[in-house]
Amino acid sequence: MSKSKQREQLPPFGTLVRVSETPEEEERGCVRVKTVKGAKSGNDDDTHEENGVLFWVNKSGFPIDNRTWDRMWDHVSRIHPDGYSMVNKIRNKSDLPQMPIQQAPLNFPSSMPVQDRLDKVQNYMKSLQYNHTGTQFFEIRKQRPLSGLMDSAREMIKEALPIKCLEAVILGLFLTNGFLGVERFPLSFKSVFGGNVHRHVVLGIYYAGKYGSIGMSRRDELMYKPVVYKSLSELVFEFERSYNMFKHEVKKVKIGLPVPHDPHSYEFINWKALTINMSKLSPKEVAKDLDVVAKEIRTKAKLNSLNPEASYAHIKSRSWVTQPTSPRKTITSIDMSTGRDTYASNSLKQASKIYRSQTTISSSENGAVKRKSTDPADYQIRI
Repeated sequence: MSKSKQREQLPPFGTLVRVSETPEEEERGCVRVKTVKGAKSGNDDDTHEENGVLFWVNKSGFPIDNRTWDRMWDHVSRIHPDGYSMVNKIRNKSDLPQMPIQQAPLNFPSSMPVQDRLDKVQNYMKSLQYNHTGTQFFEIRKQRPLSGLMDSAREMIKEALPIKCLEAVILGLFLTNGFLGVERFPLSFKSVFGGNVHRHVVLGIYYAGKYGSIGMSRRDELMYKPVVYKSLSELVFEFERSYNMFKHEVKKVKIGLPVPHDPHSYEFINWKALTINMSKLSPKEVAKDLDVVAKEIRTKAKLNSLNPEASYAHIKSRSWVTQPTSPRKTITSIDMSTGRDTYASNSLKQASKIYRSQTTISSSENGAVKRKSTDPADYQIRI
């Protein structure tokens, strides 16, 4: 089938909605979609999005397979104002300028304050840049055990590609493992702007009786908050004020339980121990409900402080993680909120360089050449 016919079969990206899957489709990991303007998902509270539109997820791992690669470029050409002319300026170019990649902060001096450590972690994630390509490079399955998610974090450090908010939460957990006295918990938001639902998640931080957060977003105000807020409700209300700055109305807030510091743990992350309907409760009622989870966080922190050797004995040096040591090609990051290209260090050109330097061909046991599957069913759409 020609590429032009394939494009004709793809529905407009911003109007895709989730529909029920057949057992066969669920087994293959396929999500069917249809174009229904203004339609709602039957299970939208359990889905995740950052910017009000659906986006593709790379399920092929690395190296990226041909189908995922072509699909990403095809989508970029659809949503970018310059279309395919922009793609032709970047794709398959071998004379791109080089730019160094920052190293991940894997080891900290024992004397460094926790807030300074968190600042370094946040700055590193920002150096990776926000992913505007419409394709999430790292597949994050919330139902995976913590040890599997930490493997994804190591892969993010190794590949040094742009990330989105859910990836930033997993990366933040990995980089803050072993911070004595620090408790980490997921903090999710559901907001509405212009009739569209937006979802976002950050990593909440509790330390020495104060709250804050780290993460990744298009907006600086919606990711990093210094650890200065005296209560969990104060942190949540600060996020609500930040959302209001951009004319968003926060509908729901979900708070998870503290995540263990053991990177080899088979425990699962509790993503929503408490769900608060912000539009139906008064500020006093919201603060009262948040105290339920805040008490759990404080209790966990107190137990760990009483026996820190047992709580953090499994934490070892993380310097063994493979990191990029040579400069990679610069990238033009696609800012879909403004429709303009922004100069960045990790985006389409970097992904293009990595893809060309790798191959999807591997040898089977009998010496025959085998390629990765490009079955049309082997994809996932995040909504």
